[in-house]
Amino acid sequence: MSNDKSWDSSYEFKIMLMLSIAFGLVGLDRFILPPLFGLKSSTMARDLGLNYQDLGNLVSILAVCWGACAVIFGMVADRLGRRTVLVPAIVAFSLLSVFSGLATGLVSLLLVRALMGVAEGPVASTGVAVAVDASHPRRRGMNNGIFQCTISLFGNGFGPIIAAQLLAIATWRHVFFIVGLPGLIVAFLMWFIVREPAKLASERGAGAPQRAPLSQIFKHRNLPLAMLTLMCAMTGIFVLGAMMPSYLVDYLKLSDSQAAVISSAIGFGGALGQFGLLTVSDFIGRRLATIASFVIAAVFLWIFIHTGPNFPLLFGLLFVAAMFNFGALAILAGPVGAEAAPAGLVASASGLVIGAGEIFGGGVAPFVAGGIAQRQGIQYTLVFALCGQIVGLVLALFLQETAPRRAKSAARGVVSELDQAA
Repeated sequence: MSNDKSWDSSYEFKIMLMLSIAFGLVGLDRFILPPLFGLKSSTMARDLGLNYQDLGNLVSILAVCWGACAVIFGMVADRLGRRTVLVPAIVAFSLLSVFSGLATGLVSLLLVRALMGVAEGPVASTGVAVAVDASHPRRRGMNNGIFQCTISLFGNGFGPIIAAQLLAIATWRHVFFIVGLPGLIVAFLMWFIVREPAKLASERGAGAPQRAPLSQIFKHRNLPLAMLTLMCAMTGIFVLGAMMPSYLVDYLKLSDSQAAVISSAIGFGGALGQFGLLTVSDFIGRRLATIASFVIAAVFLWIFIHTGPNFPLLFGLLFVAAMFNFGALAILAGPVGAEAAPAGLVASASGLVIGAGEIFGGGVAPFVAGGIAQRQGIQYTLVFALCGQIVGLVLALFLQETAPRRAKSAARGVVSELDQAA
């Protein structure tokens, strides 16, 4: 059991605050694109000659690069250190958001967004590892929820509203400039705060953490299961996030302001789900929380699909659907992957899970959705997102419980490693 008196709660608070701000800015820089494409007050689509398929491609290329680099740099962070990967990545994605505003056409924007994915992927996988390193075992789910919820809160929640407000006084290019700059300040502060696992172990009176061979990374069945199930959760999230503003404006014929507010339900509901469901999973278990999340998300998304242009009802339905969809995503991308990791390979395992989910759910799925929207109609993209929830539910049934409070035996990898070290 952990000795609460010897635990450095001050570091835990400071690093979780900085990680949360950094990941929130990742979300804002990443998800500001769909509102700038879909809102009538933005000239981005006309200026660059973009269509639905191009939107899907832009969302996809960032996700594919994010996923690949989450895997690669997760392994690098386990070997070279968390700070060495995390801080340069934050600097890079902030600058690339600024460069998005300088795009002159589809090709240049695709290149910039691809490079942004290269920079943002390491923030996700390394950030999960830093959060796990810093968190008391009993607060691991809650802290991962705080960290992860900011990407939806800032990106999908405040993002559409910020875009709509800024477009009233500035161009879409200026919006990219404005949202990119705060990350540079966060990177500067992060450099002085992040502690490496060896230093944390020494402070807690434990020996230097050991690293298992990389060949053992798939030894726990939850890791490949988490990869597959996260693909389904991210299919729902990224298809909805990419297509929702255009669906509301073009199909339901709502105004820009209505579309922006309804779209923000994805972020506000998602943020509550990521924090709330991860915290709940500390008590009822990762498996049950994930299964329940997929069931409720699917039910509310189905009702949303069959609802007409009813402003308050659409917001409420989308809020609940996103809350539980993001909840499943957060549990799978955070503690499920981390608790299945062999000792010393937390960032590597998290990178593999996040990478798989991003490449398919964030990359392939929006590309497919863009094609569906262009050929069959944008309304059918929501059915595609619903299918992701149903398949994810089936896969989640096979997860093995690893939450420290609920597991019958000591969880593998980081659970036993951190509990004993603490």
